[in-house]
Amino acid sequence: MPSACTAFGLLPAALLRLTLTLAGFLWLIPAGLFWLTPAGLFWLAPAGLWAQGVATRNAAPEARPAASGKPFLARFTDIAAQAGLTTPLTNGSETSKKYILEANGTGAALIDYDGDGWLDVFTVDGSRLDGPPAAGGNRLYRNLKNGRFADVTAAAGLAKSGWGGGVCAGDYDNDGAIDLFVTYWGPNVLYRNTGQGKFENVTARTGVSGPATEWSSGCTFLDYDRDGRLDLFVTSYQKFDLKTAPLPGKASNCEWKGMPVFCGPRGLPFGAVTLYRARPDGTFEDVTRASGVGAAQGFYAFTAVAADLNHDGWTDLFVASDSTPSLYFRNNRNGTFSEVGTEAGLAYSEHGFEQGGMGIAAGDYDGDGRIDLIKTNFAGDHPNVFRNLGKGIFEDSVIRAGLGVNPQYVAWGVALADLDNDGWQDVLQVNGHVYPDIDQRKTAEVYRNPRLVYRNLGNGRFEDVSALAGPAIAARHSSRGMAMGDIDNDGDLDAVVMNMGQPPSLLRNELPKSHWLRVALTGTRSNRAAIGAVVTVEAAGKRQTQTVLSQSSFLSQNSLHLHFGLGVVAKADQVRVVWPDGGVQEFGPQTGNQTITLTER
Repeated sequence: MPSACTAFGLLPAALLRLTLTLAGFLWLIPAGLFWLTPAGLFWLAPAGLWAQGVATRNAAPEARPAASGKPFLARFTDIAAQAGLTTPLTNGSETSKKYILEANGTGAALIDYDGDGWLDVFTVDGSRLDGPPAAGGNRLYRNLKNGRFADVTAAAGLAKSGWGGGVCAGDYDNDGAIDLFVTYWGPNVLYRNTGQGKFENVTARTGVSGPATEWSSGCTFLDYDRDGRLDLFVTSYQKFDLKTAPLPGKASNCEWKGMPVFCGPRGLPFGAVTLYRARPDGTFEDVTRASGVGAAQGFYAFTAVAADLNHDGWTDLFVASDSTPSLYFRNNRNGTFSEVGTEAGLAYSEHGFEQGGMGIAAGDYDGDGRIDLIKTNFAGDHPNVFRNLGKGIFEDSVIRAGLGVNPQYVAWGVALADLDNDGWQDVLQVNGHVYPDIDQRKTAEVYRNPRLVYRNLGNGRFEDVSALAGPAIAARHSSRGMAMGDIDNDGDLDAVVMNMGQPPSLLRNELPKSHWLRVALTGTRSNRAAIGAVVTVEAAGKRQTQTVLSQSSFLSQNSLHLHFGLGVVAKADQVRVVWPDGGVQEFGPQTGNQTITLTER
């Protein structure tokens, strides 16, 4: 659907429909834009914000409750420099962004590409308008198992410069080696892992490059038809053309709080989504139209998450959209999807407003066995905490959950992850503004921002414990993508973070010894990487549920192995797996503090 803001700025779609049926008047006063109708007075937007290029509503921070006083022992240190992750990531000029192309940044991945049981790091790079930097390009860092990583990009066949975007991983050919798909402004690339420490570019022969004019962003592997082969879903942010893109300050969508900035996304051509179905011969068929996903129109799409969101055993799709409604494609179980974001409560904020959506975390934060979603948004807005009510219906519980206390940041990568191994999924979020020029204004908003950590209190609420979480959380960067996994195999979750114009951060968790269980899955009838599987672990009377995801956070790939904190106990009572093909297996007690590999039978 076209943006509801075309005529009335930040007017949400629900109220736009109301304006078409009720007589009324628009009032513009210092407090904002109001619509007076026989049904009442409706607030539409803060004065001066509806003409900007990005959706925001100047939300004030929610009041912080009194601190719980509970200890929080997860503490993060940035070890990137000593680990060997030293190549800066480039996305245009670092002092002024002329076009939106330079501002969105890229994703990162934590994968075990060589099958040695240790997570390696892959970072996606951008470029510059005056040509790629000499040291630019994507990077693959091999884990040396001693706290250091070696740059093996060239040897692995992954050296490539260009305007990269996102990354997702999966074993598309079911050979036991994890493959990579990387999105670009221009043709995308599918890298097949040969299993010999190298990748080969198989884009041309598989048919997944996409249009050369598209600015692709998100991607995710999924098995939407349950045939045991991984299909591929790709989002594009917009159709971007330097020849027609307006310059900063040249239109109403090229301002930020009165300051001339790069234009968009509003006013620029919308993006699209593409669905490729895997064929038995290793190639892909474009089924965008036949599947129904192509019917959705009018959005700027970022991160894509594939998961069973209505718990019917079939994988659905959720897409975070920037300044347009987010998208929820419900799997109809017959090879088609229906876009039902509005009906499901996922398209807008709790007040019915479009938001500047960026990243997505998927997990069960309240322990009810259903997959919830957290979506990050632009500055001046709260994130969304979409609590899954069952049957594909969601409720935005951000205020009740306590995540409305930091709306001042442009938020990107985000994870629901048990950072302190207490059996509850916490939140790690990275931030960074898009306008470097904002530092010249000497206001409260700055380009480089700290990270945020919210501890799960176990009662449906979170508590901001960023001040307790270590120097790597307080450090200021303009960050974008983030990937989670245990890089040193010590039983706690670490993270790699993309930083604009700087080397990536490698956040090592210094959590004291605690109890945990890591679950690795191998599909047989289902896809071999078990993407889409749902795992429930029961321990000490507590139930935790996670799903194997190809992409989440912001355009990034977390480890495909699922990490469960066990709290004070050293074993799990039961592990239950719902495989991507719908089959269910239950496994008895499992000893903790180890990785277990479960194979589909």
